Amino acid sequence: MPMHSVFVTGTDTGVGKTLASTALLHALRARGLRAAGMKPVASGCERGGDGWRNEDALALLAASDPQPAYNDLNPYALPLPLAPEIAAREAGVSVELTVMTAAFDRLRARTDAVVVEGVGGWAAPLSATLDQADLVRQLRLPVVLVVGLRLGCLNHARLSARAIAADGCRLIGWIASEVDPQMQRRDENFGLLGARIDAPCWGRLPYCPAPDARALSACLTFPG
Repeated sequence: MPMHSVFVTGTDTGVGKTLASTALLHALRARGLRAAGMKPVASGCERGGDGWRNEDALALLAASDPQPAYNDLNPYALPLPLAPEIAAREAGVSVELTVMTAAFDRLRARTDAVVVEGVGGWAAPLSATLDQADLVRQLRLPVVLVVGLRLGCLNHARLSARAIAADGCRLIGWIASEVDPQMQRRDENFGLLGARIDAPCWGRLPYCPAPDARALSACLTFPG
């Protein structure tokens, strides 16, 4: 079955979701597909002449072709670098499912695939009444899990996979991200992850101080 749009989540914050998402966009484009990224909610933004902009969202924009309007790619750009629920409250913003769904539909109309990057880990809420699983179910997207290879990753990956299934969503693949160059027994942990996550591994992104998403896209293999 060909892989089209997906939701990318992580075992935690800081595990390389944006790098995996941008590498995935480059890999899709290398197959001749029109592919765009999306970051529905982003906290931690800087204000410029065009409004609030988030670094991760801008990376997704740069990796997209065609490049969408920023406000479609990132409908909620929240200034403070806090959990989205707190950042939205501080900004006086209400995160609404209908707004994100409409933005996704506009992206999907112009592309063959949309790579939607979540916030933090799977269970990080978007608002007091909205979880990421609600958005994933609404968009009917399969899920790709980015596993940060560091101490504790086995626990975090297994709990994340169970939570995704318990929320009625479908995990179709996982990507290993080498975020800790000092991690001991990295290869053994990678093997243990493969034996315990009930989904295929789409690739392993090596640690790089200044990673190049286009170059790292060659590390990914996925259906389609």
